[in-house]
Amino acid sequence: MEERSRKPRVSVGMPVYNCERYVAEAIESHLRQTYTDFELVITDNASTDRSEEICRAYASRDPRIKYHRNPENLGAGGNFRRCFELAQGDYFRWTPSDDVVGPELLELCVEVLDRDPSVLVAYPRTRLIDANGRILQDYDENLHLINDRPSARFEGVMRNLRLCNLQYGLTRREVLGRTGLMRSYTGGDIPLILELSLYGKFYEVPEHLFYRRMHESAASAMKDEKDVMNLYDPKKRDSIFLYHWVHLGANLKSIARAPISFSEKIRCYALQTRWAIWDRSEYFQELTGAMGQAARKLSNP
Repeated sequence: MEERSRKPRVSVGMPVYNCERYVAEAIESHLRQTYTDFELVITDNASTDRSEEICRAYASRDPRIKYHRNPENLGAGGNFRRCFELAQGDYFRWTPSDDVVGPELLELCVEVLDRDPSVLVAYPRTRLIDANGRILQDYDENLHLINDRPSARFEGVMRNLRLCNLQYGLTRREVLGRTGLMRSYTGGDIPLILELSLYGKFYEVPEHLFYRRMHESAASAMKDEKDVMNLYDPKKRDSIFLYHWVHLGANLKSIARAPISFSEKIRCYALQTRWAIWDRSEYFQELTGAMGQAARKLSNP
């Protein structure tokens, strides 16, 4: 009894929403971990399929699994944050409910964080799979960022971030709690990863242990902007969203609150400003497009 009540060393947060097809496989892959001192915190975003039934069945059989059902759909951003709020471990990672992890993922990532206090996030290499679990290709993150300078790591993320798999790395929970966490808008993982680079190093474990599923209902496959916004926050589905401007504001706030030297802040501000200037045409098009949407809404209330 005492062993069960002890705080786990690692917390894995699994946000779930209508994922009955894949969630059992995702859970099973965690139960096969060689590192066993962890809890699996499942937060169900008011699913309407069999996700609840499946998750509760696993929770009833393994005390490491904690199931929580939200009273309403909080959106992906809110559900990710809810996972984090319920976690107790020293180390934390989010895991998608439709992806699979290799059995040594936690063990190897814990070893890295235990060995080097300067590393904030330890993550494995990624292997992309299809809806049926067939391997599509290996994917290189290019985010092994172990430079001591926060600005160098910040630039590394800006240049190389694409699929955002690093958000599923194992992170020091106390430091993660100082950030803005997952934001409730399109691409809300991007500002988080940029912000994390200001707090510590990213270490890539060379083994391919994260199997990301590429399928038609995945967020990365969504093309309609309103559908993506509905995924992150249903209450904002029909709102006017200035993607580049919102991300710019989030990054500037992250730099301002980061515990880094004044000179490093200046370097990061300069990098962000230069990046915005390079993308100025997109900022302008987004602004004029939003003005057009606003005008149409006013003329057709």
